[in-house]
Amino acid sequence: MQKRKLGTSELEVSPLGLGCMGMSEFYGTGNDEESIQTIQYALDQGVTFLDTADMYGVGHNEKLIGRAIKDRRDDVVLATKFGNVRGEDGSFQGVNGHPDYVKQSCEDSLKRLGIDHIDLYYQHRVDPEVPIEETVGAMAELVKEGKVRYLGLSEASPKTIKKAHQEHTITALQTEYSLWSRDVEEEILPLCRELGIGFVPYSPLGRGFLTGQIKTFDDLEEDDFRRYNPRFQGENFQKNIDLVKKIEAMAEEKGCEPSQLALAWLLARGDDIVPIPGTKRRKYVDSNLGALKVNVSKQELEQIDKIAPRGAFAGERYPAEQMKSLNQ
Repeated sequence: MQKRKLGTSELEVSPLGLGCMGMSEFYGTGNDEESIQTIQYALDQGVTFLDTADMYGVGHNEKLIGRAIKDRRDDVVLATKFGNVRGEDGSFQGVNGHPDYVKQSCEDSLKRLGIDHIDLYYQHRVDPEVPIEETVGAMAELVKEGKVRYLGLSEASPKTIKKAHQEHTITALQTEYSLWSRDVEEEILPLCRELGIGFVPYSPLGRGFLTGQIKTFDDLEEDDFRRYNPRFQGENFQKNIDLVKKIEAMAEEKGCEPSQLALAWLLARGDDIVPIPGTKRRKYVDSNLGALKVNVSKQELEQIDKIAPRGAFAGERYPAEQMKSLNQ
């Protein structure tokens, strides 16, 4: 499998990573043994880039990955995140970017993962109460100590990205990007390219919507957080379903799955882009990797742009309260 470099760094990863969040929380019931087998299967297929965060399952996801890669650390470029604070009961307690919290979070993540260094350490959400220079300064100290190799940000504004990058090289920005959500094309992606920062799209399949497998609201389990996402509700849901049907029709004509077309479109946006589709089942690893064999012509890219131009999908990306933490 060919590799892609993140930004101007020497950090090489598979062109598609594996998002592990759903194995522990948010997307219905998980199964630890199946999840571990899925991670190991992905590694066997050539995936080298795993993505997690300390908040996923309140530490559960990092422990799960630790178990999965126990004897395979050298096969993995491991990314995790800090900043979203959760109580032991799972309650959300805001964002913290204070230097002492940064360092303690890193120590805790290393322990849960059972490793001695993190390859890519992201600030999950920007703390508006703490100057980004202070947060990134603490992250930079972790690099000097050998506990972290490279630094990243998630859902940061252009202003924050510039300030952070002046403090210490930012290797990657992780922000939602897909046919379903193209806001980053306006300012964020051009800035990353200007500064030599790699781009890691999360939810590259529109939280599963672009797979074509979600037909009705009732397809979502009772504890699935998408039930509270504006894009999955009411008129928005139907409008978005209608758009996905057009993507499905184009994929059928091309002889691939809708999800593969959506990922191939994203991969074609540039070699500096490394999507991290999430799954907790092995069969979807194969499906996602199939996108690497799907070539999208210039004419097809133009056709997709007509079907799903920027802003085409209805509804905000998150509920109102969570939207406040984006683009900080």
